[in-house]
Amino acid sequence: MENKLEKRLLEEILIFDGGMGTEIYKRNFFINTCFEELNLSAPKVIADIHSEFSKAGAEVLTSNTFGANRNKLAKFGFANKVAEINKAGIKLARENANEGALIAGSVGPVGEIPYNSGIKESDIIEILSEQIIALKEGGADFIMFETIPSLRDLELTIKSIEKIKEIPYVLSLTVSRTGESSKGESLKKLLSAIKNTQYKPTAVGINCGLGPEALLSVIEKLLPLCSYPIIAQPNAGVPRNVDNRTIFMSNPEYFTTYASRYVNMGVRAVGGCCGTTPEHVKDMARSIKPMNKNSFAKTAAISISEEILQTPTPTAEKSKFGLKLSKKEWIRTVEIVPPRGYELKDIIEKATLCKNAGVDAINIPDGPRASSRMSPILASLMIQEKAGIETILHFCCRDRNLIGMQSDLLGCAAVGIKNLLFITGDPPKLGNYPYASAVFDADSIGMAKIQSNLNRGVDIGGTSIGCKTEALIGVGADPNAIDMKREIRRTIEKIEAGAEFIITQPVFTPAALLSFIEKIESYNIPIIAGIWPLASYRNAEFMKNEVPGVIVPDSVMKRMASHESKEKQREEGIKIARESVEAVHSYVRGIQVSAPFGNVEISLKVLEKDF
Repeated sequence: MENKLEKRLLEEILIFDGGMGTEIYKRNFFINTCFEELNLSAPKVIADIHSEFSKAGAEVLTSNTFGANRNKLAKFGFANKVAEINKAGIKLARENANEGALIAGSVGPVGEIPYNSGIKESDIIEILSEQIIALKEGGADFIMFETIPSLRDLELTIKSIEKIKEIPYVLSLTVSRTGESSKGESLKKLLSAIKNTQYKPTAVGINCGLGPEALLSVIEKLLPLCSYPIIAQPNAGVPRNVDNRTIFMSNPEYFTTYASRYVNMGVRAVGGCCGTTPEHVKDMARSIKPMNKNSFAKTAAISISEEILQTPTPTAEKSKFGLKLSKKEWIRTVEIVPPRGYELKDIIEKATLCKNAGVDAINIPDGPRASSRMSPILASLMIQEKAGIETILHFCCRDRNLIGMQSDLLGCAAVGIKNLLFITGDPPKLGNYPYASAVFDADSIGMAKIQSNLNRGVDIGGTSIGCKTEALIGVGADPNAIDMKREIRRTIEKIEAGAEFIITQPVFTPAALLSFIEKIESYNIPIIAGIWPLASYRNAEFMKNEVPGVIVPDSVMKRMASHESKEKQREEGIKIARESVEAVHSYVRGIQVSAPFGNVEISLKVLEKDF
């Protein structure tokens, strides 16, 4: 049987649907009802639920068959209708799915076994196998084993699918926020059972039991341990009992924020479990799907004639910054965020102050944390013209399509903005304008490739632009990434796409940076270490809890908390930053020091010491 799920997970981020039980309950079918039997007695209700999830953007519909096994159905007198109920469940999902959507045959735990029933493990395997066969015959694209609570249940589930084979399957566990099963078994122990399977799953998931925030900590633990694609389906927050009704208080925006974080960490599919409504899925799909639009950028699958390709300008000849990189001289840069308004006097004065202090270049972010600020291109241009210091323009892929981005890159070439740092960018949901549309036609890998082609005189369509551009291509890297294997892979892809230097996320744990450098050492690419001098304990808390890709160790938090006054905290932050620079100095080509809250004096105090 063709494994459509595997192919889709490799190519894109998939959107699963939400809580079927929640939607049934909302339609006044209470818990004394057999929800799965409604596939036969109330098919329109189930069809409408599938239809709403489809309209919301779900690309995987999960059949209403979670408890449709012989043991659970027997409690309602429907044990003889296993095949009929499961096949009807697949049919209803298929008929109400969007074109190209996948249908997952849902299989939950067998349920409580009556005491002294005499049922053996072989009987449990047989009960599960009976349901799997019905779902397979009904036309499911894959089997979704959901809410697996323990190692024993996992082992029985695996034995049941190994009897059938010939259909792809997913194993989705339910664990505590510490990553333990209901029996206290660790993720590592649970995954060891999967490792020993002969018929391998297509993906591994976590669903139910946890809200979005708690699941994030589990995903952090799971990613380094799991070699399979991961599917994350949290509940819609922690349920509360209000007038004997179970209500989930998490709103769609909150849910989406965490779904975006899962994807940025490396999760390949997101959906929801209990309490997750079509509104949650709609909001999530709206933010997550644009993150798929990078196939052109990643592959640059354009046939370009060698005859029109020009020889790129050497790094040393592109800019003063490039010359210093080539000569392996120590580089000092300061990051200053553009203003929220349009007045540039203040930022130009700060840039001038940096130039007079011997800083080599000013880093200009592009809408950090999805904020709306003055055009970083114009800010860069005015700083170069009026302060007389080169800039490193951060170029974000979030807000423009390929045509607009190429236009801006050509504009940068025309006005002499030579140093570019390509970043993918944060989803709009993380910023102050959560309803803004995200584009993400490309990611940072793709933009590096596009600029590399422009540097050889060829545009995104493979057409000659005449005079080649001479941009110095930079990319970002996260030495603190949870999924380090993915981060290294993407970093190598960026280098192969044409990157000439790397600027890292802020470094508070030098050991993490040194470990990262060691893994890409053979590529011999210049690395600029990001340094953030903490301005206060409150600033440290913000960095620790709110900024993706930044890890502030507890030891640093304790040092910042040991001072009561903000002045002393600021001095400690500068001291910590200097220590970080000293620790990495011999391994990097330079540093990028951020100006917290626009205070360049703090940045310059870090740079006062002769490293």
